[in-house]
Amino acid sequence: MTEQPTGRPALRVHMMPKDTNAYGTIFGGVILSLIDQAGFDEARQHGIHRWVTVAFDAIEFRRPVYCGDVVALYTRVSHEGETSLQISVEVWSDRYNERKTELVTQGSLTMVSVDADGKPIPWSNPSTLSPEDAS
Repeated sequence: MTEQPTGRPALRVHMMPKDTNAYGTIFGGVILSLIDQAGFDEARQHGIHRWVTVAFDAIEFRRPVYCGDVVALYTRVSHEGETSLQISVEVWSDRYNERKTELVTQGSLTMVSVDADGKPIPWSNPSTLSPEDAS
């Protein structure tokens, strides 16, 4: 049986030459940035607040990502706290030069819902953002 993504689709991004390191593969930091964005997207599904990343947990780079690949990130909440969510993220790569999709990175991050002063608030609270915050 072939592995399949688990979770909700959060992002799809084409990897470009600007994302590569000296070895011709995509920088790990680029992948971490995408994981952070996908985690934020998942957190926003649970509350319209300011969400901040407080930890990256157990990120495992399983296979390289190459220029031209399309990475797809899938998210799911693995633990709920009063003010925080732990979000599991899978990064899958649609290979540029072959008909193959594989899991390349996985891990989790913790996001915390905060007020305008940066203090943690319950994420189940009504939205803390005003229309001006959206612009």
